[in-house]
Amino acid sequence: MRTQRILRHAILPAVLAWIAGLPLSAQTPTGRIVGTVVDGDAGVPLAGARVTVAGTTLSATTRVDGRYALANVPAGAVTLRVAMIGYGPTSVTGVAVKSGDVTTQDISLQGQATLLEELSVTAEAAQGSVNSILDEQRYSVAIVNAISAEQISRSPDGDAAAALQRMSGATIQDGKYLNMRGLGDRYTQASLNGARIPSPEPERKVVPLDLFPSGLLSEITTSKTFTPDQAGDFSGGSVNIKTKEFPGRRYLALSVSAGFNDAVTGKSSVFAPATGRDWVALGASPRALPVSFDNVDFTQQLSPAQTNALVSSFRNVWSTRRRTGSPNGSAGLSLGGTLPTGGTGLSYLLSGSYAYSQEARVEQRRAIAAPPSTAGGSVTELDRYDGTTGRNSALWGGIANFSVNVGAHSKISLNNTYNRTMDNEGRFESGTSENLALPLQVQRLRYVERNIYASQLGVHQELADRHFLDLGFTASGVSRKEPDRSEVVYETSTGTPSWYGFSNEAAVRTFADLHEHSYEGSASWQFRFGTTPRNRFVQIGALYRSTDRGAANRSYSVALLRPLRDDDRSLSPEQIFDGRFTQGSLDNFRITPLAAGGSYDATDRLTAGYGMLTLELGKSLEMIGGARVEHSRVEVRSLSTAGEPSFARPSYTDVLPSLALNYRAGQDVNIRLSATQTLSRPEYRELSPILFREVIGGDNVKGNPDLKRALIRNFDLRWEWYPRGGEVVSLALFAKRCSDPIERVYTGTSGTRIITHVNARGADNYGVELEVRRGLDVLGTRFQPFTAFANATVMKSRIQIDLAGSSVTNAERKMVGQAPYVLNAGLTWKHSSADASATLLFNRVGERISEAGEIPLPDVVEQPRNVMDASIAFPLFGALSGRADVKNLLDAPYRITQGGVVREGYRAGRIFSIGFTWRQ
Repeated sequence: MRTQRILRHAILPAVLAWIAGLPLSAQTPTGRIVGTVVDGDAGVPLAGARVTVAGTTLSATTRVDGRYALANVPAGAVTLRVAMIGYGPTSVTGVAVKSGDVTTQDISLQGQATLLEELSVTAEAAQGSVNSILDEQRYSVAIVNAISAEQISRSPDGDAAAALQRMSGATIQDGKYLNMRGLGDRYTQASLNGARIPSPEPERKVVPLDLFPSGLLSEITTSKTFTPDQAGDFSGGSVNIKTKEFPGRRYLALSVSAGFNDAVTGKSSVFAPATGRDWVALGASPRALPVSFDNVDFTQQLSPAQTNALVSSFRNVWSTRRRTGSPNGSAGLSLGGTLPTGGTGLSYLLSGSYAYSQEARVEQRRAIAAPPSTAGGSVTELDRYDGTTGRNSALWGGIANFSVNVGAHSKISLNNTYNRTMDNEGRFESGTSENLALPLQVQRLRYVERNIYASQLGVHQELADRHFLDLGFTASGVSRKEPDRSEVVYETSTGTPSWYGFSNEAAVRTFADLHEHSYEGSASWQFRFGTTPRNRFVQIGALYRSTDRGAANRSYSVALLRPLRDDDRSLSPEQIFDGRFTQGSLDNFRITPLAAGGSYDATDRLTAGYGMLTLELGKSLEMIGGARVEHSRVEVRSLSTAGEPSFARPSYTDVLPSLALNYRAGQDVNIRLSATQTLSRPEYRELSPILFREVIGGDNVKGNPDLKRALIRNFDLRWEWYPRGGEVVSLALFAKRCSDPIERVYTGTSGTRIITHVNARGADNYGVELEVRRGLDVLGTRFQPFTAFANATVMKSRIQIDLAGSSVTNAERKMVGQAPYVLNAGLTWKHSSADASATLLFNRVGERISEAGEIPLPDVVEQPRNVMDASIAFPLFGALSGRADVKNLLDAPYRITQGGVVREGYRAGRIFSIGFTWRQ
């Protein structure tokens, strides 16, 4: 009893009194504020700025990356005050803090010399993803364009390639390769988080941008002018793909979507047979070249038993399958947070995505063009084939990014990326071979599996006041497997398809494999001088990159050694090769390696160093100058199927100067002028004289070990106006003069035509770019929710080919890949309070040369097509939101023509999808 009295009269009142005395933050709802403080003129992060919450004792100091975090901030609208030596004090009003949530608020400071009193801005004016991207463009020392995660999220674009086609001057070929300002993909280079990544394509060093799911990206930045701190092997544009980083708050998101393609879903179409692991892009192993081929000497005559064993060892899959197309689907998961490891903790972001889709090319046709019979006549159509292609595709990938601040002056980050993709397609077509004078049926099965990985370690260190050191190391690699590509040909002259077995092209199996690994280390030191750390700095740096690539292509023809009965030749391919004709010592077949194949290995060592100075020549004029020295040493060792070796060893040391002037004509107007020199090196495959050819009507492609690197002089002028946050109007002029440009041409040979690459005498490329992004509230308050944006590029090029080099293409013409114009336009509606938006997008690219024509034929041209996409995002309830997308709304046909002949044509169908996202 006495114990109960003590609890009731002494201890309980004491506990209640202690609770009553708790600080306010433990009783009232609170949240967190995180963000970055940057220089308002240069856009660089500011370390050491003091951020306080007005009316409280809460404060934080920004670290080396300019970031800050405030905890236990009372919920509601608060005011932030920021102070730093050399800058005028700034207040940000109306910062909305929600209970238990995190608010992101970035802040820019103005130099004290330009401010006489405290600057006050609203939170809405200081914030915004599109705003921050335009600020990056505005304060960059180079001419850049960027696309933010917000812009990507308001479009139906599923990968980086699709997103980039919205950028001014950009065109995408084959859904994956970027051409910028009318220059081919060889004049564009791509980086991931600032480091070069290898390419899984056998004929290109440029990275196919469809490998990067849009859900993993924070922004895509394209630099259109060269500065010495960038790699020098680009002229059209240098693309940097940035993956998502820790958003400053605990983050969990789950998304799912489903959709259909009206050309294939629910309809009967042809497809390639699948294995059990295709859906996760791991179907290459079951399709691998049989080990029995490893030790076969084809220079010696094979016995019937050996031939039968080799033929029987192939996977007995040759024919397409007809079935009903299935729906498309995707899913994604992201998780971010901070682990309490001491100090500021270890920030992390884990994100993954998966997508599976089906598509079909319907109304498909292909043909070749024959020269006119008389001078001035029209080309005629030869070898026309009509058919359908069905494709299954899978794309999945993930990122695991980590960062930690060590004290107030160091930041360490580790970014890891892995993506994998699969395309499994079957093509069935029928037509007439003019050379054979026979009607034919051709079935082709093709499976391509690609993966790319990159692990990047970065250190940002403030050595002393205004002295910064950046160190980076990247290990990356790619692989591309195209195992067991098959082509089988039947002739239909009797009305019943029969295997055309006596041709070397009647049944072909091809096995291609590519792998590449790259290691890159870089270091740079920067000193910012002046009263404030604006765009006044000197920077020096160095880079070393080591790349090794191996590629092999082996093709085998299976043909008849003696005739089969007509009834036997009319069997399906799977029946002909099921073993009934390869028993014991039967000698029905012969197997032959084709000349169109071989292997090559490449080593690439690049050493670079640079010096760069950014200096303010006056209150409004800024100069950026410097030079980069690159030493490149490449070795390509080739071995043809016949055992013929070849060796190419180009080595160059180049000095690449850069000079730019940026003039601030007003508070919101910039004028930029630059003159630079860059280069373009041959691709590895272009240096390898191995012959590659497609079956029945395909072109022969052969490398040239004597290719030289090209030098390009670039001149740019751009006027920019930023009327309000999130708005821009710009006009740019550009001109480029190329020495020894590398061009794809036909060579004059007897018999089969061959495509190769040569150094042209010279080339010129010039054009104009216009970009506009404006809020339509200038037309009246009813248009307040709308934003219109458009960009247009008009360009022209001329290349001069040396006909003495055996080229049989036109001596003067446009450059391959160059379009005369590119047009993008869009309209966005955004609800004033709810998280709802709608976007309509339009794209059109002018006709561009895909292949230079063989005299007297005209060039092969990809025709313009109008592309329209739409996306609607809408909130549902709580943390759940939805979106609906439509791609290729107009379903305009793809057409590649040569004169009046359609070389390739098809329709791809419209793609509809609906998705849902839950965020916490």
